Amino acid sequence: MALPDLVTTCLSQPVHYMICKLGFEMTDTYDINNILSGNGEVCWQAVTEHVCYLESDQSVDYIKSIRLLGPVCESVNLYFKSLTKEQFVIQYASWFHWTNCTEVFLEVFDVLQYAQDTEVALGLMKLTSCLERALGDVYLLKGNDCPFLLRDLLASEQLADVFGQAVMNVLRVFIGSPHGLNLRNVLWHGFASPQEIPAKYCAMLLFLTAGLGQLLQTYLLQTKGVLVHRPYVIFISLEEFDAFPLNNEILSIAEELVKLSSFVLKMMLPFWITALTAFKQSRYADSVILLLPQLEVGLRLLFTTSNKCPSRLLTAESSALYTTFDEMLAKHLDNEEVNQLPLVLGEPTMASDFLWDFLNHQEGPRIRDRLSHGEINLETFPREVANHIVGFAITILCRFSDEDMFSLKEHMVIKPLMNCASCYRSRFHPISQLKKQVLECMKSIHSWAELPTVPEEQVQKVKGLEGNAEADTLILMISEIISQLQHYMPQNCCSSDDPINSLLTERLLVEFCDRRVCTLYSPRPVLEVVVVLRRISAQCHQVSQQVIAGAGLRYAQWVNKTLRSRQRHNYRRMLNSIKFLSPVLRLILLLITLELVSVHSVCKKNPFDYQQYLKFLKSVLQYAENLVTYTSPEKNKWDETMELTMKTLINLRKINDRELLLMHLAM
Repeated sequence: MALPDLVTTCLSQPVHYMICKLGFEMTDTYDINNILSGNGEVCWQAVTEHVCYLESDQSVDYIKSIRLLGPVCESVNLYFKSLTKEQFVIQYASWFHWTNCTEVFLEVFDVLQYAQDTEVALGLMKLTSCLERALGDVYLLKGNDCPFLLRDLLASEQLADVFGQAVMNVLRVFIGSPHGLNLRNVLWHGFASPQEIPAKYCAMLLFLTAGLGQLLQTYLLQTKGVLVHRPYVIFISLEEFDAFPLNNEILSIAEELVKLSSFVLKMMLPFWITALTAFKQSRYADSVILLLPQLEVGLRLLFTTSNKCPSRLLTAESSALYTTFDEMLAKHLDNEEVNQLPLVLGEPTMASDFLWDFLNHQEGPRIRDRLSHGEINLETFPREVANHIVGFAITILCRFSDEDMFSLKEHMVIKPLMNCASCYRSRFHPISQLKKQVLECMKSIHSWAELPTVPEEQVQKVKGLEGNAEADTLILMISEIISQLQHYMPQNCCSSDDPINSLLTERLLVEFCDRRVCTLYSPRPVLEVVVVLRRISAQCHQVSQQVIAGAGLRYAQWVNKTLRSRQRHNYRRMLNSIKFLSPVLRLILLLITLELVSVHSVCKKNPFDYQQYLKFLKSVLQYAENLVTYTSPEKNKWDETMELTMKTLINLRKINDRELLLMHLAM
């Protein structure tokens, strides 16, 4: 691995020149009064006239523009430093309301007064994130489907219509365009060290944001429009993030680790120290915002070293590719060679699984995307999520410590953290989500036993509501299928006296779901099968919820004697159907689970058998979808439910006899 001490910048020479030197070449002082009116409003024309254009195609000449805007930025920075906090709040606070993040922008003003490098970089990351979100809200005044990428958003006709093209070009000089300073990307992707981001650019973006607020207010008054802010992403199931135990002792060790670990570039050390400090101060969003780019740059160092492409440690110019999380986590490189990073990260695939969980999986938190695009409320960022990221970061630091750090790795305080890391399993991969779905559905079906029901003797008194022999036949068929599946079950888990209730249990499903199924780089056939299994599970859960609601309603109506004769007959058919629906749904969940633990066997099937297998799964899905329809309050088709179940069980028995299921291949 490359020695992190030898790396002094992650900015390529042209990018370093553009950010750190170009805007300082003109040393003339610029009078702030040229761009600021007496009441504190931004004189946009005086700002936009500093943007230069190429003669060839009238696109922005970023080099000349940055050079000319340099003194303007310095003037704005000095102006802000001359104001007290009270003066700034009186003058500008109202102009930040359009961002829905006024406090963040007021905090950036505080940071500029002291100009500590790390805090300036943090402030700029938060500012660009909130600004992007606010610009997206403005975009939606005129368009649909807000662009995901900032560069596309800033180049949109919709924003140009609101703010003017010249104003948008000023913004593109600082953020969004790979041809300009591109401050957002070089920070959020971990390329810039604290000392490489001039404070005056942070001041200028603060100033421009206020100016945008002034322009927007005028536009809304003219059009009588109302700016609506999109809701923030809310994290649910925070218990999913409870993997890494952290305490003050571990955090103290981490502060020593960052100084010694080969994972940390020395120029980035202030980011790590500030991130750990922020976590201890309960500034959870700040901690994660600082850590994510450092995880990226550390992994980029490992990636470029292990794949022998050291030049890709640097941010590239607009004409070349630079390496981000997406490529580092891929199975193959662009040249189709195997990516060596997962091997370097070690077995089991804890680090890769964790990174995919928190960055890439669609049902995961996608922390970096959502934070960097302003989709998360920074003030209410959950401790659990920050705990997860910090805990993971510490395990990586420890993993890439020198050999003489072995005693620290084995330290009684840090060892539980490392043990948790080694046992980590994906929580947000579709396979993991399927396991969760199955257990939730089984829990719902088990609650049927507690449903209030009318005593049998009362029901039998109603003329025409005799017992149903078909239901008994279905239960017998289910028992026969269970007997066929016993070969694939743990020994001694099935009672010959009562195979349904001894085997179709929540305990058995929990046991199967605890088995490790590889999630990293799942082949396409595996994912296709999992998609269908998840849809089946979801439909079964909906059936269960409908049965629970319907049975409760009908019981209450029976007790209150509000059921008409036809409804009483229908209620009896419902009660008969529940007797076989419970075991048949539990059987389907068992089959889903058995197929899931053997799901990688699908790759052994030839194309014809694979299509036949998918056809079978989709027939089960069709059955489940029909059950949803028949058991809905609008339909209540219980006789049809029975007929449909009979056909499905017959089909399942045939498929099992032909040994087309994945569990057969895995034996």
